[in-house]
Amino acid sequence: MTMSVKSALEQRTAINYFDASKSLTEQQIEELVRLATLAPTAFNLQNWHFVAVQSDAAKQKLHAAAYKQQKVLDASVTFIVCGEIESHKNFDRVVKTLVERGGVSEADAAVWKGKVVATHENNPTTQQAEAFRSASLGAMALMLAAEEQGLASGPMSGFDPAAVSAAFDLPATRIPVMLVSVGYAAEGNYPQKPRLDVAQVLDIV
Repeated sequence: MTMSVKSALEQRTAINYFDASKSLTEQQIEELVRLATLAPTAFNLQNWHFVAVQSDAAKQKLHAAAYKQQKVLDASVTFIVCGEIESHKNFDRVVKTLVERGGVSEADAAVWKGKVVATHENNPTTQQAEAFRSASLGAMALMLAAEEQGLASGPMSGFDPAAVSAAFDLPATRIPVMLVSVGYAAEGNYPQKPRLDVAQVLDIV
């Protein structure tokens, strides 16, 4: 039986301890990213990129850049979720897909592209803000996909972005926004932490 989104949200918790003896297949990793990329992006920019750190050598590099957090070594895979700040320059690949598979006319796609250029070109503030939004939405979708598939996940902001970029030869236009470790939970993890009551964080106007 497929897990509901409600159940995935209620059961998901940030994991620190993973079973280092278990791994994921390449197909499992690809499916997690496929599902992650169903998250929304402004103008369908798809301004994200995922680096799946799985090999022992790659894990060692990321471990050093992530302040030696053990879960980077123990998790089956840790995703470097990046935001692309110059995706507007590569929007033709999105246009091609929209026309070929999305039922959008070439004329409408051209209008769409014009709006992307108008809002993003020579606007580094928007480029970076949208890259961070998109990467964050993609990371959350990835974690929900992992939960639905019986996997555990642990998001991390504790890393040195410059060190990660250098270790994995990321271009300057590809910003590491978040790390997400995925695998099988070991013993010793905390359950999901209590949240504030909705009344404390919601205004209905």
